[in-house]
Amino acid sequence: MKETGKSEDAKDTKKQSSFDDGQEKKVTRLMVSGLDCASCAEKLKEKVASLEGVGQVQLNFGAGTMVVEHINPCSRLLKAVSESGYAGWVQQKGTPAKESGSVWQKRRTQLTLLSGLLLGAAVLGGWLGMPPQMVIALYAASMAAGGFFVVRMGLYSLKALSPDMNLLMIIAALGAVAIGEWSEGAVVVFLFSLGNTLQSFSMDKTRRSLKTLMELAPKEALVVEGGQEWKVPVKELSLKDVIRVKPGERIPMDGEVIKGFSAVDQSPVTGESMPVEKGQGEEVFAGTVNGQGSLDILVTKLSKDNTISRIMHLVEQAQAQKAPTQQFVDVFARYYTPAVILSALAVAFVPMLFFRQPFQPWFYRALVLLVISCPCALVISTPVSIVSAIGSASRNGLLVKGGAYLEELSRIKTFAFDKTGTLTEGRPVVKQVLSFDETGEEALLMKAASVERYSEHPLGKAIVKKAQELDLSFPEAEDFQSRPGIGVLATVQGKKVKITSPQELKEKSREQGGVDLEKWTQVIEDHYQQGHTIVMVKEDDRPIGLIALYDPLRKESIQALKQLKEEQKKVVMLTGDNPRAARAVAAAVGMDEVKAGLLPEDKVEVIRRLAEKEKTAMVGDGVNDAPALAASSIGIAMGAAGTDTALETADVALMSDDLSRLIYGVALSRKTLVIMKQNIVFSVAVKGVFLTLAALGMANLWMAVFADTGAALLVIANGMRLTGAVK
Repeated sequence: MKETGKSEDAKDTKKQSSFDDGQEKKVTRLMVSGLDCASCAEKLKEKVASLEGVGQVQLNFGAGTMVVEHINPCSRLLKAVSESGYAGWVQQKGTPAKESGSVWQKRRTQLTLLSGLLLGAAVLGGWLGMPPQMVIALYAASMAAGGFFVVRMGLYSLKALSPDMNLLMIIAALGAVAIGEWSEGAVVVFLFSLGNTLQSFSMDKTRRSLKTLMELAPKEALVVEGGQEWKVPVKELSLKDVIRVKPGERIPMDGEVIKGFSAVDQSPVTGESMPVEKGQGEEVFAGTVNGQGSLDILVTKLSKDNTISRIMHLVEQAQAQKAPTQQFVDVFARYYTPAVILSALAVAFVPMLFFRQPFQPWFYRALVLLVISCPCALVISTPVSIVSAIGSASRNGLLVKGGAYLEELSRIKTFAFDKTGTLTEGRPVVKQVLSFDETGEEALLMKAASVERYSEHPLGKAIVKKAQELDLSFPEAEDFQSRPGIGVLATVQGKKVKITSPQELKEKSREQGGVDLEKWTQVIEDHYQQGHTIVMVKEDDRPIGLIALYDPLRKESIQALKQLKEEQKKVVMLTGDNPRAARAVAAAVGMDEVKAGLLPEDKVEVIRRLAEKEKTAMVGDGVNDAPALAASSIGIAMGAAGTDTALETADVALMSDDLSRLIYGVALSRKTLVIMKQNIVFSVAVKGVFLTLAALGMANLWMAVFADTGAALLVIANGMRLTGAVK
């Protein structure tokens, strides 16, 4: 059912492996510096993929990475990258990307500044009456400095028989020199070099915004053993090690608190605005910030498998996946550029050959047309928006697995929600304790807790927790027995106490052990109508009271569903719970439709029927809802931090149990689509205007550079607005 670009991506990023069965394959991850042009990146991928002994190649333009399956030495891959005009290095698994230095340390920046200074000197020299030969020499030096990288990349593209913007710029500059326009040629080269430098800076900034995720987790941890403390690198930690995190420090590893109590700021991972209290038995995540208390934490995941590492891996995968809009743009650009090149040739030669027009002015117009022809702004308009939006989402507690899903989210018309653990907290609490006789509420709760302390059932845990909150001391129970479908029983202070379902209350006029059950029937019915669960407590087969429990609504549920309905979205509940409980929750949150008593396969069938009519998203916990998540147009998992099943199954994951993140995701999706469309329309409009001016002879070369590089910078800046778009 999900056709949101997966097959296109597979075609676009992989080729059939050409290995023999007996050859040993290696998979190498390369970092590529200077990868600032989306179409140039595709040419680099094609070059590497064409090497003998290379199988599948996946190039992630957004992250600046390339994963290659090969049998050759890595040096051959790096040589191919270098021959294409880029710097590349092998990144070891689990290590952060190597920084390439500040923008001022890059040779491209330094040569661009030198080109600008020489151009300024040439213009000033012309004004001051400097000899023409010296002025021309300064213009030539300016072109040499600014054109160093342009010429290198252009020659690589010519060698590969894959002409690009750099080659077109070389032709335009040489053409300007050939007709004596030294000043214009120098201005064109400087502006193009400046545009490439700014574009490189913008893309580096976008990529760095994601790399900050990896920097959240400390590089060292304080290990505790035998009363001793010492620091070790996080990479050397093993499962079952115990680490100590002091107040104010970042937690270095995923783990379970075994000692201490503190409020932990989880916003870097889950996007939660308020600190979450953590005590013994609670799970904590790498990269979150400890509050005022000291915590001893049992390591439960290795550094390569912790939450931050998994988020980084999935976000990088997401950046590599193309949205449908981006796929359309790529196909369009593939036919657009050759068409304009043919048009430029026609502009240069047709007037001279068929209409006896002078060659030089039409040749100049053709040069302008060539410079305008490269669709840099159009090609980069969508990936920069996707990269920025996915990076922003990951920092705000929302993991989107690709541009296709980000775009699809804005088109969802129906949202289907699981009840337990999604709309509700999934942890029942005691609502009311009712004593039938002189036993009293506290004594009744004490007896029930004595029995349930040995039970693993959520209702039993809720009863024990309530007794602990009231500081009740309950005696040890003996001869504990659990009977599925019936209840639990044990001996407490010499009497047999049984916790069971109140089936006998259905016989309204019946008395048991001298207790008139009929008078409690209406109370129980009221609880049922509110979706509460009832358990009966019996002592020596005599009913002594009831305990009502309920699963509290998440505080964000009502507001989140209200906002979805205000946006004309349909909201549906799909649950395996009983109809009365489902209807009570549905009424509280304002559901349009509710279907209860569903098995996992029933949910899948309902989702399929809904999806036949309109785009449908399923929101669930990612475990028993996994089939429905997979069957929907978009599967959205709740509380994915630390949950492998949720991260693997869902297309979108809320890193905390907070439905407001879903509203944020819908808003971000909508804004991303708007910005992508703005960029596409702007890119095409600018090209159209300048192509028309060029054909009429009203555009010069520096205007053509603005039409290409200037437009690319503007769409990058517009796309980067998504890095902090929605809160």
